[in-house]
Amino acid sequence: MAAAVAILEQPALVLNRHWVPIHLTTARHAITLVYQTVARAVDPADCSLHRFQSWTDLRVPETAPCIRTPSLRIPVPEVVVLERYGRIPRRTVPFNRKNLFVRDLYRCQYCWDRLDANDLTIDHIVPRVQGGVSSWENCVLACIPCNRRKAHRTPEQSRMSLRRAPRRPRWTPRMLFTGLPRRATWERVIGEAYWNVDLEE
Repeated sequence: MAAAVAILEQPALVLNRHWVPIHLTTARHAITLVYQTVARAVDPADCSLHRFQSWTDLRVPETAPCIRTPSLRIPVPEVVVLERYGRIPRRTVPFNRKNLFVRDLYRCQYCWDRLDANDLTIDHIVPRVQGGVSSWENCVLACIPCNRRKAHRTPEQSRMSLRRAPRRPRWTPRMLFTGLPRRATWERVIGEAYWNVDLEE
């Protein structure tokens, strides 16, 4: 029973009708979408699309994850394509420590040294003691020596300069998969172009 629950909680990729990745859901929800004719399941073997009946008719290899009923072995969908929805949801990248490190490439934004996370700090360009806030536009990574040199001053006051102006990053489809291994099925279905395209908000 626990194994079946784990299979149903595996991630499934949701594409809009133009095959652009827009969401990650669970296999359980993906099957529900297919059953309700909201989406079609993608066969990883040949990228053919299936509604619920033809999906349940597929032969499932013995080693493949599946949902078992008394009479069926239903494949667990890894990718579904929405039938009608063609838009790209408006998304923003959450402001947090992990995303700040990704945006700044693990580099000090003053000396441009690339360092381990433990050797980097988050610097407020306009310090909090001067009214600065924690935001995409006011926070950058800084190495410990640069942070000490800047102290509680602005870059101008400390005669330091930023290598690049900080900005809010644009959401891209690859952000759906932060912390997840990229599956071979997802790679075949989407193609490299969709992993790196920037989507305007």
